[in-house]
Amino acid sequence: AKRRYNDTVALVNRLEPEVSALSDADLRARTSALQERARAGESLGSLLPEAFAVVREASNRVLGLRPFDVQLIGGMVLHKGEIAEMKTGEGKTLVAILPAYLNALSGKGVHVVTVNDYLARRDCEWVGQVPRFLGLQVGLIQQNMTPEQRRENYLCDITYVTNSELGFDYLRDNLAMTVDELVLRNFNYCVIDEVDSILIDEARTPLIISGLAEKPSDRYYKAAKIAEAFEQDIHYTVDEKQRNVLLTEQGYADAEEILDIDDLYDPREQWASYVLNAIKAKELFLRDVNYIVRSKEVLIVDEFTGRVMAGRRWSDGLHQAIEAKEGVQIQNETITLASISYQNFFLQFPKLCGMTGTAATERQEFESIYKLKVTVVPTNKPMIRKV
Repeated sequence: AKRRYNDTVALVNRLEPEVSALSDADLRARTSALQERARAGESLGSLLPEAFAVVREASNRVLGLRPFDVQLIGGMVLHKGEIAEMKTGEGKTLVAILPAYLNALSGKGVHVVTVNDYLARRDCEWVGQVPRFLGLQVGLIQQNMTPEQRRENYLCDITYVTNSELGFDYLRDNLAMTVDELVLRNFNYCVIDEVDSILIDEARTPLIISGLAEKPSDRYYKAAKIAEAFEQDIHYTVDEKQRNVLLTEQGYADAEEILDIDDLYDPREQWASYVLNAIKAKELFLRDVNYIVRSKEVLIVDEFTGRVMAGRRWSDGLHQAIEAKEGVQIQNETITLASISYQNFFLQFPKLCGMTGTAATERQEFESIYKLKVTVVPTNKPMIRKV
């Protein structure tokens, strides 16, 4: 990576004496000049050396941090729409500012995506000072914001947001009835921090918006009683790996006898899904591991972060089956109104990139699924730790 980007780094370094001699006002004025050139059709690649030199100087003045040459390389990798693998402590947060500023010059907006609300706010308030100082608008999306606040923040040049907030705003926009209700504008450029966590670990995680639908709840209690009475390997088998359960012949016969029905799979009754969900709730969803019960409510525990996800529910009647198992009041059945996985969602960005400390191990997935190349950026100083 170093050899490939050395010439461009040299161009940025050559501009340093000239840029560092500018007053704050003159440095800020460079932003408008660069914006005009971008709007006049000049390619962002040709503006890169000057844009990076301006950001480096601004960062030095505002944060007291002057991006190292390797951080410039990281920024160039991200601008190309690739994944930059940078070791922990090499300053990825600051690196994101370089391509975010450059790509925001077109006026089409840039999203910097982080894994949680705290990081989004921290990065926006800390390194976000640099593009603000240079005259760009920097926005932040947090969990409890109104649609008006969201719209305003998405209209900024650079917006800090978590993957889930951005994904749910996209789904809500797809359900909007009028143009006035939309909060997002067209996607342009996205930088993902901890890219392996979002694009690989949570790739298949579906984002779901549900609506209410009426369904009788006494069936869940009946099914829970059946699951309680049934025994593993006699009435059903459990596949831990696939997180699935299957009824045995004995299980079918006994369930039909208890329920006094001819066919467990009768489409009008659909008893099979109730019974299977009840057995899943018994065997695969454990209290204080997958969920907790707080004030007579079943709350999901996020398997990635260990946090309680208030307001989230498992779909297809599974949540109700767990409520029946725990003997708490069963909430109304929900139907899915809109759903998308992170993988399909992020593929909609015309230009996507990301950074992480560990991407080379998942290089193949990044290239085959997302068409994203991984470039390993060297450390600023030689590594002395034995790996």
